[in-house]
Amino acid sequence: MTRSGPKTIGVLADPYLNEWQVRALEQLRADHGVTVSLVVTNEEKADGDPEAWNTRNRIGLADARQFVDLLERQRAWALVLAERNFAKLIGEERPLWRRRSVENVAVLADADHIRCEPETDGAWYEFPDDVVDRVAEECDALVLFGFGLVRGPILEAPEFGVLSFHPADIRSYRGMGPPAVFHDGRDRCGATLQRLNESIDGGEIVAYDDVAIDNCATLWDVFDRVVSRQVSLLSEGVANLRDPTFEPTTVPEAELGEVYYRKLRHSLSFSGRILLKNLVGRAQRQLRRESGAVESPTGSSPPASSPGRPRSGD
Repeated sequence: MTRSGPKTIGVLADPYLNEWQVRALEQLRADHGVTVSLVVTNEEKADGDPEAWNTRNRIGLADARQFVDLLERQRAWALVLAERNFAKLIGEERPLWRRRSVENVAVLADADHIRCEPETDGAWYEFPDDVVDRVAEECDALVLFGFGLVRGPILEAPEFGVLSFHPADIRSYRGMGPPAVFHDGRDRCGATLQRLNESIDGGEIVAYDDVAIDNCATLWDVFDRVVSRQVSLLSEGVANLRDPTFEPTTVPEAELGEVYYRKLRHSLSFSGRILLKNLVGRAQRQLRRESGAVESPTGSSPPASSPGRPRSGD
């Protein structure tokens, strides 16, 4: 592998990016002059207008039907999602999660856009040969912002691999990440930028940091706190790959954390605890506001761009 570092990147995405992902790409370009040459979007999710989600402010019959379907598929977790959506309807803003159609993202404007119908096997995605060939020809690295678990030749197609965020420390919490961290009452949550291999959150660590979450009232605050850190972590990871002395951290199998599979969310004991913590957290936050207490929206933690172990909380 050469040490010039990625100069052209591709993006694997759903038909939209969240605002924090857009900001991460903008900072990457500003810091390193990286060009986004290719955007591969998931044709499976191409129905509808993704940006319409940003302005929904009422509950209709379609929402009730969707909730019934969600309850059948997600069971107890549907109640946690309903709490989040209700908070949004009554005015809670989550600006980092606003959706931007890939066609409306300026940092992607000069890239070629490919709509892809991936092959799926359960939660795993594999890409057609023509997409893999385009990636190999045009991209030094890929950034994964959509699809799901990825495997197959795509992982080796770009010289610097496929970079993906896991919103936790893979040495402690693989799989769900923040829901399990919040459920367990941790006071810090990791943010890992990894180079993927064919494991679940077991890739090489390219950049790592953790953030304080002890004053997060809800699970959604934890997600906000982590992705706020990930905005700059992508740029730090690319800087690491450009450093001739840097070697990504390979975590031995025995040191990888437990995998918290999404089906755990179906459990009433798991989802019920998160729902209760969300409701109690909201009530306590409202009391603090009424008493005039000042809150920090993102919290603080000492900066760290190295892939070292977390400072505390694990």
